[in-house]
Amino acid sequence: MNYPIPDSPQEIVALRQKPIDEELVATAIAGVIKIVRAQGQSLEELTAQVLADDSLLDLQQRRWLCQVVAQAWENFS
Repeated sequence: MNYPIPDSPQEIVALRQKPIDEELVATAIAGVIKIVRAQGQSLEELTAQVLADDSLLDLQQRRWLCQVVAQAWENFS
């Protein structure tokens, strides 16, 4: 990867300044998983947050993202 995995929410927010590509998205997901685990949260808690209603993604997109996050979670185990 060309991007280091973020260690803080601030570092994830800073990724907004980079051009969006698949690697950046993977880096952001890895950073979120790393931070959530450090806070002692579970995959179930993270997926509940992803599934929460928001104006950015529709329900189908949030479900797809949950699957991607779950796969990444398992790969980081």
